[in-house]
Amino acid sequence: MKFELNNILRENIKKLVPYSSAREEYKGKSGIFLDANENSFGSSISFLEELNLNRYPDTLQLNLKEKFSKINGLPTHNMFFGNGSDEAIDILFRAFCDPQKDNVIVCPPTYGMYEVSANINDVEVQKVPLIAETFQLDEASILKTINTNTKLIFICSPNNPTGNGAAWNSIKTILEKFNGIVVLDEAYVNFSKCESRINELRNYPNLVILQTLSKAWGLAGLRVGMAFASECIIDVFNKIKPPYNINSVSQNLALKALDNCEQVNEWVKMIITERERVADEMQKISIVLKVYPSEANFILVKVTDVNGIYKFLESKLIIVRNRNTVALCEGCLRFTIGTVTENNEALKILKEYKS
Repeated sequence: MKFELNNILRENIKKLVPYSSAREEYKGKSGIFLDANENSFGSSISFLEELNLNRYPDTLQLNLKEKFSKINGLPTHNMFFGNGSDEAIDILFRAFCDPQKDNVIVCPPTYGMYEVSANINDVEVQKVPLIAETFQLDEASILKTINTNTKLIFICSPNNPTGNGAAWNSIKTILEKFNGIVVLDEAYVNFSKCESRINELRNYPNLVILQTLSKAWGLAGLRVGMAFASECIIDVFNKIKPPYNINSVSQNLALKALDNCEQVNEWVKMIITERERVADEMQKISIVLKVYPSEANFILVKVTDVNGIYKFLESKLIIVRNRNTVALCEGCLRFTIGTVTENNEALKILKEYKS
């Protein structure tokens, strides 16, 4: 099925003339800047003088994209940087979904912001649950659910909160049979044995891949997320986004972080080792019924008394996520993999629980 971007783009977005910022009109890096109504005397935060905080940041984060391109091999025109992945998710709704008319497909249990963003944008959500126990995509049901007003399908792989990766064959089939956009959220891909599908962008013009610096890179506080897609889709993102959506401090610190690939790779190895160790230790605890396989930096654990155990852990200052009210995750707690010391303390406290 041939994908045509203009067939699903909202009419008002086709006609939209984006805001033109001062920093877009002048591309140079030096000069006497009297164009953007900034404070030319400097910033009130003196210890960050070198960041020129009195000036607006690079609206397209070109330095950041160029450095990231050296890591993942993707051209900069295929990249969008946003205020967390949530900004990219919201832009997808605003670009392609007409409120009260179009719909999107999500596959619960999955990341909750897909549905929240749909609700904010007044877009119908069609839910096609994952297959119980395996947590794989129900490919046949997804294809049956698609109708003429379906614009986006969200797939999280590795999935939050289940931790497993989605089978590529299923994703590929959906991409080939759907003339809307498939959004593949790879927030946890660094912890997975499956490689990123960034290289598939050249084969599928309707594929959008989300990633983030919040997990493996340890920059959750910076709120920097990425979307990778065809140049025409990235052009739509840049048309809609606020002119200065990533601040100068976040851009600068993210640039410095990208110099530390070796450290990040070492952390990832440690987290994976700890994930397997914690999972093995969990399975030996009597109140643990099942530990689901994970390719993320967390594990989903089914326990005997989910609410009681959650409150007990909380009383001991072990803070985990109670997923009991999430479809297919009944009776489950989600444990993020911490340091060796943190994990050992959580295991110790879990063993102390008396039903």
